[in-house]
Amino acid sequence: MASAHASPTPVIVIAGPTGTGKSALALAVARALDGVIINADSRQVYADFPIVTAQPSVRDFVLATHKLYAFLPIRKKLSAGAYALLAKGEIAAARKNGRLPILVGGTGLYLRSLLSGIAPIPPVDPAISRRWQEECDRRGPNALHALLEERDPETASRLHPNDSQRITRALEVLESTGRPLGYWHSLPVPPSMYHALSFCMDLGLDAITPRLEGRIDAMLAQGAVEEARKAYDRCPDPDAPGWSGIGCAELFKYITGQTDLDTCKAVWLQNTRAYAKRQITWFKRETAMIRCKPDEADLVLRLAAETFGECAKPA
Repeated sequence: MASAHASPTPVIVIAGPTGTGKSALALAVARALDGVIINADSRQVYADFPIVTAQPSVRDFVLATHKLYAFLPIRKKLSAGAYALLAKGEIAAARKNGRLPILVGGTGLYLRSLLSGIAPIPPVDPAISRRWQEECDRRGPNALHALLEERDPETASRLHPNDSQRITRALEVLESTGRPLGYWHSLPVPPSMYHALSFCMDLGLDAITPRLEGRIDAMLAQGAVEEARKAYDRCPDPDAPGWSGIGCAELFKYITGQTDLDTCKAVWLQNTRAYAKRQITWFKRETAMIRCKPDEADLVLRLAAETFGECAKPA
């Protein structure tokens, strides 16, 4: 464990909306600096969907070290807190080897939980989590929301009655710790362990949309439908966390005969565009981030050298 007086660990962050070229920019920076690319995208953790979630290619994995990609089974979910623990381990390993960690992804909550810290909620016994999930499956989120209103009205007032994930989380924390979520969120968050040089891809929705459309066509050409069929053979449950991602959910309906391919593509694009819009809104609030374009690796390298000195010397 690092001492309270240890210097913050240098990290580069490349974030922003989906489809804006984050992975390509990160690859260029990692090759120049002998960096380690660490995933910060909640969909690219899934092992079953490398094509649909636009994970780096086999060639990319050869050209640079990539961590926290394609390791999670389709039936599992990865909370922001659990992600932060994994990412901390990969950052520490990179620095131990004298390499510069480069966080890449568009899941703002993952980045915030890692870099800014999150409420210090003790780990919940998996058996308790599993029981509440089964209870939600059996009774439905509305019934559990009513239960939460009785036991933790403050948290219940902030949650939609259909938000099954957050409702079950609130109930499991309450049972496990004896305290409501509001108590844990009121506690001070420890200072960040990291000195982050953060970049955000600066592309508007109009510029992103044709990129998203082209990317969906490319994914289908690369075998996205076959990838979904193989995933279905392993897990035909549409409620499994891995199927909830954009592209995965639409393909599930296509391969199970609930829609045709043209409709699948149209809804996939519509949902991806809506997600990109939400990401743009999220990252607009991150005013400390430096705005950059996909081809501005030189800018990232120059500012990294100015900020981190010896840590960011070209390999």
